[in-house]
Amino acid sequence: MQTPTLSSYDVVIIGGAIYGSSVAWWLTQMEGFDGTVLVVERDPTYQFASTSHTNSCIRQQFSNPTNISVSQFGAQFIRNFRDFMGGDEEVPHLPLQSYGYMYLADTPEFAQTLKDAQQVQSRLGAATKHMSAEQIAADYPFYNLEDIYAGNHNLVDEGYFDGGTMFDWFKRKARANGVEYVHAEVSAMTRDGNAVTSVTLADGTKVGCGTVVNASGPRAAATARMAGLEIPVAPRKRYTFIFDAAQPLDRDLPLTIDPGGVHMRTEGKYYLAGCPPDVDPDVAYDDFDFDHSIWENKVWPTIANRIPQFEAIKVINEWVGHYAFNTFDQNALLGRADSCPNFIFVNGFSGHGLQQSPAMGRGIAELIAYGAYRSLDLSAFDVNRAASRTKFEETAVI
Repeated sequence: MQTPTLSSYDVVIIGGAIYGSSVAWWLTQMEGFDGTVLVVERDPTYQFASTSHTNSCIRQQFSNPTNISVSQFGAQFIRNFRDFMGGDEEVPHLPLQSYGYMYLADTPEFAQTLKDAQQVQSRLGAATKHMSAEQIAADYPFYNLEDIYAGNHNLVDEGYFDGGTMFDWFKRKARANGVEYVHAEVSAMTRDGNAVTSVTLADGTKVGCGTVVNASGPRAAATARMAGLEIPVAPRKRYTFIFDAAQPLDRDLPLTIDPGGVHMRTEGKYYLAGCPPDVDPDVAYDDFDFDHSIWENKVWPTIANRIPQFEAIKVINEWVGHYAFNTFDQNALLGRADSCPNFIFVNGFSGHGLQQSPAMGRGIAELIAYGAYRSLDLSAFDVNRAASRTKFEETAVI
């Protein structure tokens, strides 16, 4: 464990994974902001962080215009990563492998939902196509489409990118620009009226704070409770499998969202598949026990049915990670708590977090530095909507 160098900071960020580091780096880009920033991370190896278990995908295919705009900036950020990082030639370019998402609809009702979403996406400039089963078969003849009515697909700014490298450079550049990171755990907070005045570390060190940012991922609720606040975020298990196919496909496999509850895509010379468990409870923060029956009972049957060439496949790697799952409406919870305005949430991404981190990190940094969102209005994600039972409407949740 480490002790911070100062006794008080303008901003204390709890959690140093993708959101803590995105907010920290973006704060160093805010013109006129010269405050001190501390990032407190309990596990600097990030072994169990959601960031470390991500599938590193980005999509434009949402139904809510704000989510679409967030992803459009995410794609812009990835494509111009070195420029955003100041043009430093040590910063690598981040390729965006745009094989796209393929949503498949097995009912007329879901086909209409996809068509409605495609129209919203198209109005905002996304290249999503609504396709009949016949059109899908013409482009991707390996699918079994007997039960499929239609699908949506987008080959522009939608697919896979190297999220680990983006995360690494958020951290590196934040540190280089003066942000302090410490290996420590916050164990308590002191609240005076409507403000948190200090955080206490596990070794007893008290650190004064002007603003606290909850970037604790699946632990968001535990962090909020230290300030006497509640947030509907809990860890939920998500399984990932890397597999080899005896009969590889002759073209890239789009990230296919199968109606059977499994998604799959190309992963280099292999393939990736993932899913939630059929029974999807909140779990303990340290529960990473793996249910091996999920492959045999759910994933492999779904894959083999949808792509008959995948009947003969072999798992070569597998892991389980945690979504920071917003149990209220499965979308981001951002902003200041009404009852404690210097406590800022950036939580509850429910699997959208990595792709949304450029826009959301920028927005939270603007909120801290200027008191308002400037580049993109993120007020629809306001954390206080959970208490008022006002849902953020989004039909495209995986």
